[in-house]
Amino acid sequence: MLGLIITNLSRRRGRTILTAFGVAVGVATIVALLALSTGLTQTAAGFVHLGGSDLGVFQAGVEDPTTSLLPTAVVGRLQRNSDVAAATPLLLIVDSVKSSSSAIVFGADLHGFFAQRLVLVAGQPSSGTQVMVGDRLASQIKLAPGGTLVVGGHRFVVSGIYRSGILYEDLGAVLPLAVAQRITGRQGETTTVAVELAAGIGPEQAKRSIQTELPGTLVIADAGEAARAGANEVLIHNATLVIIVIALIIGAISVTNTMAMAVLERQGELALLSAMGWSPQRVATLVVGEGIGVSVLGAAIGLLLGVIGSQLLVDAIGVGAYVSPSITAWGLGRGLLVGVSIGVLGGLYPAWRVTRMPPLKGLARA
Repeated sequence: MLGLIITNLSRRRGRTILTAFGVAVGVATIVALLALSTGLTQTAAGFVHLGGSDLGVFQAGVEDPTTSLLPTAVVGRLQRNSDVAAATPLLLIVDSVKSSSSAIVFGADLHGFFAQRLVLVAGQPSSGTQVMVGDRLASQIKLAPGGTLVVGGHRFVVSGIYRSGILYEDLGAVLPLAVAQRITGRQGETTTVAVELAAGIGPEQAKRSIQTELPGTLVIADAGEAARAGANEVLIHNATLVIIVIALIIGAISVTNTMAMAVLERQGELALLSAMGWSPQRVATLVVGEGIGVSVLGAAIGLLLGVIGSQLLVDAIGVGAYVSPSITAWGLGRGLLVGVSIGVLGGLYPAWRVTRMPPLKGLARA
């Protein structure tokens, strides 16, 4: 039967290709969104563990952790917590470097472990109102010690170039916390507090004790929690579900239309198969098989387009500098599953029509 399915689809190549392409667009969109969602989750690991911290403390209830605001007074309370070995405040400034829209500027306590763990590859540590620049950002915008970096309209002399091994940090810059608070008008405030746990203390134990002591805070210890806390990942997840439903509906209608037309055109041929001893169920299986065949072809094209399109999508929304789309077997599998489901749904009605078609009437039209 497989050979007959392939022969029937190849007889009407134009129609088959157009239908397959319609399925491919839906599958490609699904694969690209899933790859972006997975990439965001993986990138969140670097955001959670800034400075090599064990966990981060944020304001609870915000749409995105980068919009969190906490009073710097919480740092002292955290340092007195027996589960905490060290805590350092970080004020994140986004969209402030015009020469690199993806760069994040970190206002940091220069005596805290975040700044102390930066490895200088050129120049000197920051002092006064100077700025240190990550090596990736420096390479991207051609900066060296003694140069000037403009942050939010304020010009700062570059004291040194650092490397941390964490993508967010190496694509950003570091200012003294007081300077960052002054230029943003957030005196006495911080975005997050990076926490290093005491020996023998697990993240779950520390989370419970910190949130009990500091109500209104959100303690994040892993990438999955960071992604779920952010609005972007939720929006992408919801958009993916909507796209899957739309792809199933539109794709199924397209395949149904194609297969229904094929059944009408081939009534005589299908009736002849019935007259030769094929049961109505076997003829219906042939029709459903052709619907699945054209959908699998579309899914294969869609998987290829999705892999290519995922990087284009990341670049289009401006996060290509620090988010890499992650193509997983499960993501590709879901795209293929949607493609096969389209074929099954699209072939059901034409197959039902075949089982209701009187053989003699079909032969009369042959």
